[in-house]
Amino acid sequence: MKKIAIIGSGFSGLSAAAYSSKEGYEVHVFEKNETAGGRARQFRTDNGYLFDMGPSWYWMPDIIESFFNDFGKKASDFYELIPLDPQFEMVFSDGTMPIPHNYEEMTELFEKTEKGAGKRLDDFMKDARYKYEVGMKDFVNKPCHSWLEFVSPTIAKSAFKLDLLTNFQRFVRKYFKHPKLIMLMEFPVIFLGASPKDIPALYSLMNYGGYKLGTWYPMGGFFRIIDAMKQIGVNNGVHFHFKSNVQRIIVEKGRASSLVVNGKVWNFDAIIASSDYQHTETQLLAEEYRNYKPEYWKKLTFAPSCLIYYLGFKEKIPNLKHHTLFFENDLELHTKEIYQDKKWPTQPLFYVCCPSKTDPDVAPQNGENVFLLMPVATGIEDSEEIREQYFREMIGRLEKHTGSVGLQEKIEYKKSYCIQDFKEDYNAYEGNAYGLANTLAQTAVLKPSLRNKKVKNIFYTGQLTVPGPGVPPSIISGKIAAGEATSKN
Repeated sequence: MKKIAIIGSGFSGLSAAAYSSKEGYEVHVFEKNETAGGRARQFRTDNGYLFDMGPSWYWMPDIIESFFNDFGKKASDFYELIPLDPQFEMVFSDGTMPIPHNYEEMTELFEKTEKGAGKRLDDFMKDARYKYEVGMKDFVNKPCHSWLEFVSPTIAKSAFKLDLLTNFQRFVRKYFKHPKLIMLMEFPVIFLGASPKDIPALYSLMNYGGYKLGTWYPMGGFFRIIDAMKQIGVNNGVHFHFKSNVQRIIVEKGRASSLVVNGKVWNFDAIIASSDYQHTETQLLAEEYRNYKPEYWKKLTFAPSCLIYYLGFKEKIPNLKHHTLFFENDLELHTKEIYQDKKWPTQPLFYVCCPSKTDPDVAPQNGENVFLLMPVATGIEDSEEIREQYFREMIGRLEKHTGSVGLQEKIEYKKSYCIQDFKEDYNAYEGNAYGLANTLAQTAVLKPSLRNKKVKNIFYTGQLTVPGPGVPPSIISGKIAAGEATSKN
């Protein structure tokens, strides 16, 4: 039986492991941390709070479901999925806007906000659905070695409709004029790594995959998906090695022959790196075997990092939803300061997740589990003083929104996480949290290559290669990488 090594156990690594084992390979997953999950790890505190460390938006449920279907399973075999209603709430300077789960109610909300916007939302979603079905079912499933992969009747027929050359900001403004509706439709792309004016209109598919297909929550936390994917691998015979730091990839006669893990040599027939791409190349491979020089990575546009606070409150917080977006300030200014100015935001936007509103098991009785997240630029100064400055601003705005005074005094657990932590825990280039930006200049074939061009049996997967950042794309990335590795070895 041929052996494949997977470096890292995030979504793409677990996906690659499951699909490689399905093809009959002996698969070993090496993870430097104590548990699987990468950025989607979970931790429990001594006083009873259960925190998901990363992803918290369960969008595109059909893509996640298709992973389990490929192994004769359903998501419901592993966890209970709850629809959130409202899906989330947006806080503006002059009030709030809850986004209902029911689509008809959403069109009514749009119509109430701007005359004619209900019908235009239907038109927008019809277009976005087309992009979603072509983009997520055909376009993103390519290894992207050559543009010739996209010469197919389906993609050729739909090339114009995919709006690859139209920017997302202009596209949204074709349909809506009200600033609240514009901000609502533009916010999902902030995590794709650029301002809406620099993202292709193709990514209206995210609005469909979220707003139209709904926002969901897996009871027990987002880590339940990780746990389920790991179980799929275990059922297929995958071997997991935790606290196992890969130190070097050994190349002999043009092929990667082995890994050095915690000082021990392991032999393999192929290697799939779900670890940070830049770290894998610069730290694990000798210079002559790297796809890219250090200067290459400096020229790329990365999605943001973020400042996160995990908070346990000993009292319930009224007037707070499961997901709340604090958008009292200017979205364009925040994105400019992240992507162009590369500095801490002067008027930040941020996000609050309170899963204990849906799931009683993530906090002690009468307690509240709260996750604060503020997108920030990569590679900037990160200190405890700066973190605390923004924490005070976020908690103040949370107090104002909920009408709760003295929230800081009610905190019984507090942990921050930012740029330096992403570097230490995930070897993330410049502390990025979301991978490579999905700009037009970094789409498909223009992303870092899925395969090593100098070593036949090394492949890359995850958010720094195709198809891009996000949970569903990372799962797809693992499937593509496994297909490449198993078909060529």
